[in-house]
Amino acid sequence: MRGEIHLVLATLLAGIGWIASKLVITGIPGDLFIATRFLIASFILLPFCYKSVFRLSLQQVLSVCGVGLMLTVGIQVWIYAVSITNSLSEGAFIMSLAMIIAPFTAWIFFREKPNRAFWLALPIAVVGMMLLTLTNGWQVESSQWCFLLSSALFSVHFIFNKRVVTNTVKPLVSIYLQLLTVGCVSFIYVFLTQEIEYQLNNTVIFWFIVSTLIATSIRYLFQSVGQFSVKIETAALIMILEPIWTLLLSISMLGEEIKLQKLLGAAVIFLSLFVYVKLSRR
Repeated sequence: MRGEIHLVLATLLAGIGWIASKLVITGIPGDLFIATRFLIASFILLPFCYKSVFRLSLQQVLSVCGVGLMLTVGIQVWIYAVSITNSLSEGAFIMSLAMIIAPFTAWIFFREKPNRAFWLALPIAVVGMMLLTLTNGWQVESSQWCFLLSSALFSVHFIFNKRVVTNTVKPLVSIYLQLLTVGCVSFIYVFLTQEIEYQLNNTVIFWFIVSTLIATSIRYLFQSVGQFSVKIETAALIMILEPIWTLLLSISMLGEEIKLQKLLGAAVIFLSLFVYVKLSRR
């Protein structure tokens, strides 16, 4: 039962991370925020895994960092979407579709045909996506396209992470190296492409600490420990809670108003994820 509790806490911290990220980028450019957040988070995790890191071969390090590079692209698209969206909860539900997109991604890259659960859950997810996005006629907002693209990129990361990393590297070591990769690559991108301008205040600093320490380092610790001790089907079912927490927190903390159609769309997407996980277990 302890593993399930760790995963529930991880989803709650992930939801808090959505709120913290939105509040931080009001004072710090999104690219710089991602760079510093993930670099500091990797340093916090280093004392827990440095011995295992030094035991890795060069090929293992390069493999994990390569997967981390995929994660970097997905996160950069995500933070851009967060910076331009007016609805965090909407973005969270679109991002949760990565679980549905992942089997299709595996089919493209590794010729693994999706199971029956995928084909049953996919049309439900499409209906939910349409309800969530097409509130102004047949017009999808830029932030919604970016969230969908980021979701697809995260599905690619998930598939390669499972195929390349999971069987050869300990979860905590993999997380450390991937967070370090995200931070370093993002810093290089910021240095080469942008003039860094930002305005710090106590609110931005507070939510930056929350985002880095709680929503990244502690969240990934809980998630790695929970996934290690819980069956993958149960873990996937619990991880569906993340957009639910984001919805509740965005309403209570940001005063976000959710239209009935979008709320219905979110519920249908949640249903598609639930159907996919339950049928996959069978």
